[in-house]
Amino acid sequence: MNNVSMLQKFNITYDKLTEIERETLSGWLHNISQKQTSIEDVKDYIRKMTESVEQELCEHELPRTKDIFLKARLKNYILLSDFLTTPDKAKKSLEQYLQGLKL
Repeated sequence: MNNVSMLQKFNITYDKLTEIERETLSGWLHNISQKQTSIEDVKDYIRKMTESVEQELCEHELPRTKDIFLKARLKNYILLSDFLTTPDKAKKSLEQYLQGLKL
């Protein structure tokens, strides 16, 4: 499956993707066509997506809802990364996340 056909299924055009998103898409399509996805592949994907969100957060004057959404995505990527890295770091991150919840 190539980049264009995968994107067409979701009504997305390749030219609207950022450079990081294009690289990520190409890498993931290559991985799923070649082999099973490994933990290292997932870690790499999470790292790239974290960088992508960080870049978006650096934009000036983001709308409030987009800012909140991006921060939530970033927090999720950091938590996932911690779970994949080490159990102790994951536990600490989860505890910090739970302390920050306002229920």
